[in-house]
Amino acid sequence: MNRIHLTPRENWQQKVEKSGLVYHTPNGRPYWDESVCYHFSSREINELEAATEEVQKLCLAAAQFVIDQNRFDQFSIPEAARPAIRAAWEAEPPSIYGRFDFAYDGEHPPKLLEYNANTPTGLLEASVIQWEWRQEVFPATDQFNSIHDKLVAKWTDLRRYWRGNRTVYFTSMRDDEDLLTVSYLRDTAQLAGLATEHLFVREIGWNEKTGTFRDLQDRPIQSIFALYPWEWLLRDMAKPVLSSCGQMDWIEPIWKMLWSNKALLAILWEMFPNHPNLLASYLDGPHGLSEFVRKPLLSREGANITVHKGGSEASTAGPYGEEGFVFQDLAPERSWEGMTPVFGSWYITDMGAAGVGIREAAGVTDNLSRFVPHYFD
Repeated sequence: MNRIHLTPRENWQQKVEKSGLVYHTPNGRPYWDESVCYHFSSREINELEAATEEVQKLCLAAAQFVIDQNRFDQFSIPEAARPAIRAAWEAEPPSIYGRFDFAYDGEHPPKLLEYNANTPTGLLEASVIQWEWRQEVFPATDQFNSIHDKLVAKWTDLRRYWRGNRTVYFTSMRDDEDLLTVSYLRDTAQLAGLATEHLFVREIGWNEKTGTFRDLQDRPIQSIFALYPWEWLLRDMAKPVLSSCGQMDWIEPIWKMLWSNKALLAILWEMFPNHPNLLASYLDGPHGLSEFVRKPLLSREGANITVHKGGSEASTAGPYGEEGFVFQDLAPERSWEGMTPVFGSWYITDMGAAGVGIREAAGVTDNLSRFVPHYFD
């Protein structure tokens, strides 16, 4: 694994914008960065792919364990949501994707940092943008990237599952990155032959008389992909959302609350101690770890992270922490010129490991960390 300096393509801004990546330089700071890239061997790609498949299996076992052992309290999941989680887990409603974040140095096995299983972003750049970059810059090589094809295949399966004409709604907040993600997912659903509509979260209506969610034309919503965290849905409209579970398809389903919560990391370590793809993780303190990271159970974009390393600590700001924390061992890391990569490995439900996107930062990875492309041969 090598980090290589390159000269960016001429007019690269127009090229990525043409494919939909309009926030490549937010507030004047590079987000998409093709002045560097990562070069892998096929062995290293195989190792990342195998780790993704393996950890997915571990997470399936962990979710069943939490449900069977009634461990919801450790996830700070409201009591009212638990029957819906149990029911959805048994019914297996539609699910599309998730993103594992791994630390990897090319020498040790990939180590799971967290699972973004509910509202993962960085999808368009991992799927389309870096693929087009590789085709132009390194056409004779390959890339760990079948994300687009597997997304279309997954939506095609769901079209058969729904057995007929059904409009799938896509919703998000008015955030550029979120809107881009749902717009791209909507495109893949349309390529699979599904009818689609977009609504912002605040545009979703609730009809109390019929007990159904409605669109702006007062049509009932049967299926909706919501790039909006489940804990926020329950905070904003718990009663109608919970009553709708089982009556309409929420994608991702409510049981994803078990995977998008960092308490999952401690459950995995409890069930599979010393697994080569896991880091020691605990809910009640660092358990003698000399260097560790304290993470809120529900934080996003690197918020409220405290890193204990070399006898000192450094923290990031944010609104999270009241829900509790997980304490995770520091992963073996490798940095280049002070930049440490995090490997976001995508898993498409029933389709398997699909590809990797790389974010790198000088410290904790956050929403300003740069996305850099990769290739292998």
